[in-house]
Amino acid sequence: MVLCSLSGNAHGALNVVVSLKPVHSLLASLMQDVAEPRLLLDDSQSPHDVSLKPSQVRMLNQADLIVWVGPTLEPALSHLLQRQSFEAPILSLLETPDLNLLPIRNRHEWRSHGHPHDHGDSHPDQAEIPAMLDNHIWLSPDNAAAMVRHLTQRLIELDDTHSEIFRKNSRNLLNRLHTFDDELSSQLKPIANTPYIVFHDAYQYFEAHYDMHTVGTVNISPEQLSGARHVHRLRQTIKERGARCIFTEPQFEPKLVHTLVEDLAVKTGELDPLGKQLTPGPDCYFSLMRGLADNLLDCLSGEIPK
Repeated sequence: MVLCSLSGNAHGALNVVVSLKPVHSLLASLMQDVAEPRLLLDDSQSPHDVSLKPSQVRMLNQADLIVWVGPTLEPALSHLLQRQSFEAPILSLLETPDLNLLPIRNRHEWRSHGHPHDHGDSHPDQAEIPAMLDNHIWLSPDNAAAMVRHLTQRLIELDDTHSEIFRKNSRNLLNRLHTFDDELSSQLKPIANTPYIVFHDAYQYFEAHYDMHTVGTVNISPEQLSGARHVHRLRQTIKERGARCIFTEPQFEPKLVHTLVEDLAVKTGELDPLGKQLTPGPDCYFSLMRGLADNLLDCLSGEIPK
């Protein structure tokens, strides 16, 4: 993997600041041989409740383009972008044309169906996007491809001098996404529709795309820890729905999971929707998605402990 050094930005190259690592990875591929985008959040910071350092605010002030996902996932950044004026254009990826957008699921609806495929119109008027959309849009390869096309156009608008490089990089990245998606589809086919529990509801785009079957969450939301009633209900769900695995996440304390699995015939694994432990760069997005597929296959296959 070859990346341009940050020194390129100091000599007049396009300075793009990206909030999240998976999106940064896509832009790093698009901007190869031109410049390296700058990643705003580090691995110690959660997009749900981040407090930006002065150096990170300066990064935003120096940007030629600010790329983020949206307010449901990044409420603190949303407040900052509304409160403070930045010279750079600000691009929310929820405004990407042709996205498959899904609403946040509430747990009562979730218990009545396991598959998030039918959500009515999945291409709403962008001017009327509701506030309560699931913002984990990069976990669908189709959405990733739509974002790549949209980001390519924005980069060309800002830096027409390198338009041919951006177009070439875009074609290569779209081809890589298509081939990679076929590989993951084949890999995950044996465990399609196998029930499991996730730590929080971050994966419905991945589930819808690959026919995966989450039946509950450990935490009601990233900001809301589960109480005794939810834990009891979740244990019942595990028994009644035959969940084979409970997945933790590296950024959250997994103690509650140990309580949940006590005396139950269920395995545990880990999923990482943000790539917390991955090195930023063009390969990061693919490593993140491969890690999800590998960990799902490993935990949902084989014997369940007695």
